[in-house]
Amino acid sequence: MAKEKSARQEKLFYERKNGYEIIDEKEKKAMEAYCRDYMRFLNGARTEREAVRDGIALAEKKGFKPYTAGMALKAGDKVYYSNRGKSLLLAVIGKQSLAEGATIAAAHVDSPRLDLKQVPVYEDNEICYFKTHYYGGIKKYQWLTIPLELHGVIVLKNGEKVEVCIGRDKSDPIFQISDLLPHLGREQMKKNANDFIKAEDMDLMVGTVPDKEDVKERVKLAVLDMLNQKYGIIEEDFLSAELCAVPANEVREVGFDRSLIAGYGHDDRVCAYAELAAILETEKPEKTAVCILADKEEIGSEGVSGMKSQAFERFMGDLCDGQNVKLAHCFANSFCVSADVTAAFDPIYADSYEKRNASFVNYGMGICKFTGHGGKYDSNDASAEVVSKLRTIFAANDVVWQLAELGKVDQGGGGTVAMYMAERDIDTIDAGVPVLSMHSPYETVAKFDCYMTFKGIKAVYADNK
Repeated sequence: MAKEKSARQEKLFYERKNGYEIIDEKEKKAMEAYCRDYMRFLNGARTEREAVRDGIALAEKKGFKPYTAGMALKAGDKVYYSNRGKSLLLAVIGKQSLAEGATIAAAHVDSPRLDLKQVPVYEDNEICYFKTHYYGGIKKYQWLTIPLELHGVIVLKNGEKVEVCIGRDKSDPIFQISDLLPHLGREQMKKNANDFIKAEDMDLMVGTVPDKEDVKERVKLAVLDMLNQKYGIIEEDFLSAELCAVPANEVREVGFDRSLIAGYGHDDRVCAYAELAAILETEKPEKTAVCILADKEEIGSEGVSGMKSQAFERFMGDLCDGQNVKLAHCFANSFCVSADVTAAFDPIYADSYEKRNASFVNYGMGICKFTGHGGKYDSNDASAEVVSKLRTIFAANDVVWQLAELGKVDQGGGGTVAMYMAERDIDTIDAGVPVLSMHSPYETVAKFDCYMTFKGIKAVYADNK
């Protein structure tokens, strides 16, 4: 009978190990503490605005100061810049000149959701609704009947900003999109998943009680009257509002062993929090450490708060000007981890994955040499040298990691901010937490992978090469 594995095989074969076979009790405690903090963050940050708000609050507790152009900075100084309250840039100034480059981690804090349309309010058969327009890649049927919260801002004609958060507090009402009962759903059940419900029918139920005044659209009138009394708004104010419906589920541990975390917005706040927590613990690095919490990744990184905008250049350009360094030279010598999630292998849907090159739950931080789709279109394909650099850093810091692709070659695909960082002449590679049920209203991640992602980014910030 053949031996299970020879010494030569042990030496020559590549083999991944489950993290719980590696981690000791001391690190398990550190992992649990980190994940408790992350769960609190995720529970409170349901939108990109809230993630930026909470990120600033955490940063200021650690001594970060708002950055203004021309500030005199020295090694160890900590600064942040809020880009319109929707994206956030943080930096810890390094001992080395920015001519030697910066160490960058870039994540995004927007997640799939349902945005309210600009003229959202209507009444039909004495039910008042808000019309929505979905944001990012979703399976529309997953959003039917689940509890939803309403978050965002309304900016009045005079410029006053009204913040809205309804459904987060246990005493608040929630909102819903209705579904057809199975007794009447035979024709509906014949449709494919994409056509199960039309996007134009994904409307939130917001009220059913008619106003006492004898007029048309009495339920709509009653709803608008309540909003006027609470927020001082009228229907026209929705024209300059940014409101969205997000899942109202609490972040919870999953499984008898509590090894998993379920919550809305793991993509990509699980990586955003990892790099935020890492930079908050970074003190006087060799190279300037930069943390990016970007917006709009789910729709292509567009707009003034997305990774395609010039806000990053402006921030880094100001830092370089303060050291008489050319921005282009800084970028050419910089290194970036595009901290974004990847797909975790799901045995229930095994046919969609190529098992030899998949990320597995509890096997650590998932490194993706490339994302994109098909023949590596729309991706940053990191070089062998870049992968080797990350291997070296992780080996020196006991970071458990795995190299993986996002499913089978022609199965689909996805993108990150990596290619936009690479277009700036910055060596970039994707790395982050493997996720089950990605882009659903209730995604799942492993605590071990969350902790290793934090540990990995922290090690990158500390690297001096």
